[in-house]
Amino acid sequence: MGRDDPRYILSDVERAQSERLRRRRRWYFALMGTCLLLIVLAWNLVRLWSTQAAVGMSVVAALLPPVAVIIANWGEDH
Repeated sequence: MGRDDPRYILSDVERAQSERLRRRRRWYFALMGTCLLLIVLAWNLVRLWSTQAAVGMSVVAALLPPVAVIIANWGEDH
């Protein structure tokens, strides 16, 4: 069997919680890394050419943390 073989789901059992947590953590850190990258680029590089673009990038960066938290907690049983 090679890696190209399709995987078949044999039951309706949910994936393990650790697997779901790992996937949510990856999304959270990717979004937060994007947030930090946008802020650093906006105020160290982009502002030299366009202050409006830097402010726009900062606004997008400000919206990413709440989105990251929502994605990190999506579908959690309380």
